Amino acid sequence: MTYVIAEPCIGQKDASCVAVCPVDCIHPTQEEPGFAESEQLFIDPDECIDCDACAIACPVGAATNEDLLRPEWAHYRGKNEAFFAS
Repeated sequence: MTYVIAEPCIGQKDASCVAVCPVDCIHPTQEEPGFAESEQLFIDPDECIDCDACAIACPVGAATNEDLLRPEWAHYRGKNEAFFAS
């Protein structure tokens, strides 16, 4: 089980979640290449420890446990995985 960043993050990229993540699994950070070009942030499913810190910190409700994703946001699971596939 992991957390997924979904649609409410598009265009927001508040990055509150990045600051509280204890395992630094949310990317791109503001310091990384590609931050400005990315529409949203992503959670690495292999690194996420399912701690809920990102969900609590997210002001727009974009970070969600994958088991609780709205059906219309289910494709964000794949988008998060794909970001880290390279």
